[in-house]
Amino acid sequence: MMHLDIHKHVLNFKIPGGTSRGVLTSKDTYIVRLFEVDRLVAIAEFNRFEGLSIDPLSSYLERLKKSVEQCLGLLDSVVDLNDPRIVDLLQENSDYPSIQFGLEQLILSYLSNTSPFHLFDSPFSRGESSISINGLIWMGDANFMKAQIEPLLEKGFKCLKMKIGAINFDEEHRLLKSIRDRFNHQELTLRVDANGAFNPESVLSVLDELAVLGVHSIEQPIKAGQWQEMARVVEESPIPIALDEELIGLKTVESRTNCIHTIQPDYLIFKPALIGGYGAIEQYRHIHDQFWITSALESNIGLNAIAQYTATLNPTLEQGLGTGSLYTNNFDSPLLVTNGALSYQNELPWKIQF
Repeated sequence: MMHLDIHKHVLNFKIPGGTSRGVLTSKDTYIVRLFEVDRLVAIAEFNRFEGLSIDPLSSYLERLKKSVEQCLGLLDSVVDLNDPRIVDLLQENSDYPSIQFGLEQLILSYLSNTSPFHLFDSPFSRGESSISINGLIWMGDANFMKAQIEPLLEKGFKCLKMKIGAINFDEEHRLLKSIRDRFNHQELTLRVDANGAFNPESVLSVLDELAVLGVHSIEQPIKAGQWQEMARVVEESPIPIALDEELIGLKTVESRTNCIHTIQPDYLIFKPALIGGYGAIEQYRHIHDQFWITSALESNIGLNAIAQYTATLNPTLEQGLGTGSLYTNNFDSPLLVTNGALSYQNELPWKIQF
């Protein structure tokens, strides 16, 4: 006899995390578990990101419960995510991208022949390889941001991503220059994430200064939704442009294709819980093949689901998969970050405690 457990888990930050949407001290997420008697047979994270997800808050929990129950009714007769009934269920949740991604996880977890935590088989999930990731410099005042740099370098990161647009750009530029003065672009990759902080009229002067520092790319330099303006920025920018928030809220292959063909970005950044899971990524990959994948403040459960999928794509660029150590009450897992890379150490146990 199977029974279902849906648990709202409040993740608490070790150090408040500065973002373009304010400073975060905690973050809600939902963990869904399926048991057969007392044995865990499936687990998934439904990560609605307040202030960034398009999933409606007022109806979210009700929709989550209904969709999971519908999914459970299909599990025993499903062999993969391509089952037409699953495709229809996912499409019915197009307004709830985090539910789409959670359902995909739940199905793959249930279908796993190895463990509910092994969603994809690869050298990574077998503990034989790792994924290079970037180290993240959180927003804050200049001293706070500067204090994060040395520990990341000591941990062996060869790619640093700094969020910009929170303080005076001159100060941010000085921080970036202080890093570049120590390491050339072959020794250390520098990325920046603007989260739409700049306006279309002034952003090119910022991009010119970043180019002098050999910055690899900038994520979302102007606010999403300005496709023609963003296309102009891409065309005139001296450094590559990556789209992030721009992809949130696009629900059909037609709208996704139109966006990418209009803007012609250099890179896409995929956050599965925000854009509609693996299915959305697969659609985007047929439109544009230069990308990296980033977690969106998931617990280790969601991070694991993202990382195992990412590994199957044999990435060559650094991915954005290092958020697992942010919380005081994350779940113990086999995921480990060493020397700027994420690995899965099968000898380490999962411990899901609330």
